[in-house]
Amino acid sequence: MESELPISHVAFSDESHWNKGRYRSISLITMPYSFNVEYEQTVKKILNEIHISEFKWTNLSGVKGREAAVKMCDFIVENASKGFLRLDVLIWDIEDSRHKIPGRDDIANLQRMYYKLFKHVLSNRWPDGSTWILCPDEHSAMDWNNVKDYLEKVDTKVEIYQNLFTGGKFELSLKKEFKIYKINPLSSACNPWLQIADLFAGLAVFSREQYSTYSQWLKEQEKQKGQFSLFDFEENNEISRSSQERCYVLYHFHKLCKDRKLGVSLRTCEGLLTFCNWKPINFWLYRPQHPKDKAPKKK
Repeated sequence: MESELPISHVAFSDESHWNKGRYRSISLITMPYSFNVEYEQTVKKILNEIHISEFKWTNLSGVKGREAAVKMCDFIVENASKGFLRLDVLIWDIEDSRHKIPGRDDIANLQRMYYKLFKHVLSNRWPDGSTWILCPDEHSAMDWNNVKDYLEKVDTKVEIYQNLFTGGKFELSLKKEFKIYKINPLSSACNPWLQIADLFAGLAVFSREQYSTYSQWLKEQEKQKGQFSLFDFEENNEISRSSQERCYVLYHFHKLCKDRKLGVSLRTCEGLLTFCNWKPINFWLYRPQHPKDKAPKKK
């Protein structure tokens, strides 16, 4: 493996609801490698000040979790709008024509979705010649350790890697196509970037699955003429406390994107969506490309 090559960029990934619910997502945060340490310390400081050891979207149910989520949204939007990093979230709908098929293999489909996201971001959104270290959540449904071991054992001159995904039916050239020279699965408890990736993977799914809840919550807030704050929004007994906290995070994030003119839509398609996918914050709802575009089936 060509470990002597300098790493220019780093990517952090996590997925949400990969095998349950109608909507599934992968969140990918990318940036120049030189920014990683400084930014990581900044995010750790944000979490420490709120006294949160690890943020998890599934545990968001109170003020502390909401405050942490809001501050992470502030950080991401500010630095993405300056061009210092990217946030890309790929979402897919298992009720569309690609996925609503008998015998769908969700693991194999997740692998293909990772490929599509890598191709869009690593190949097309950063300078040609960028070399990558990939840091997925170690508890990912993907078996990244096997991919890592395979890459290290294969002759580096052989640039096409089969059998990484879906038993050889789906070819992925990590080194040649994406220039990923190291895969380093990490614990989200120790890495704030993975906690941010978890936040936006969960937020993307929530924005679609619970859009009607969000719409109902927002109408109640607008009755108060928009005079609600991070710490004092109007409670709604018809909506769970956890959903209310998440609705506020969604509201706050969308407002940040609107203020920065980042092109992130929410109401138009009843869920987070970026129409210009080159924008630094990109929510991409995957749609079938042609009639034969079908998710893989279990053998």
